[in-house]
Amino acid sequence: MFKRAFLGVLILILAINISDAQIFIKTSDLFPAGKPDSRAGELNIIQDQSVDTLMSRYILGNRFLNGGMDGFRIQIFRGSNRTAREEANKVRADFMISYPDIPSHFEYAEPGWFLVRVGDFRTKMEGTKTLYMIRKKYPNAYLVPCIIDFPDLKKD
Repeated sequence: MFKRAFLGVLILILAINISDAQIFIKTSDLFPAGKPDSRAGELNIIQDQSVDTLMSRYILGNRFLNGGMDGFRIQIFRGSNRTAREEANKVRADFMISYPDIPSHFEYAEPGWFLVRVGDFRTKMEGTKTLYMIRKKYPNAYLVPCIIDFPDLKKD
């Protein structure tokens, strides 16, 4: 009987200690509000000038080597038969008539593929929105990652 009472008291003490462990700490206790700093929200980056030089060289090198930036285009035609070049030109001309505001690109890929890709989209979401519109006329169109032309920043 003594063991049973002792065990009950022990369980009661443990339950009280466990409940004390669940006291929540307020954020204001962790980070007390002091006097406002006049430089709050200011970020100072201290770096060597050579870092800026290297970054500008990297940007200019990619501009001239790649001819553009990473992005997405919508492929509406791909063919490799004898008349693929003529078919690609017809598809591109038809597309330019139907969608004059979307740029189209005629490309050649080894070993003998003629491609027609349209648009210059920086994000997949931007390209997907146009893809659904184009699929009404070109049901086999799909989005492909590729190097796109730089966007025109002077455009209103």
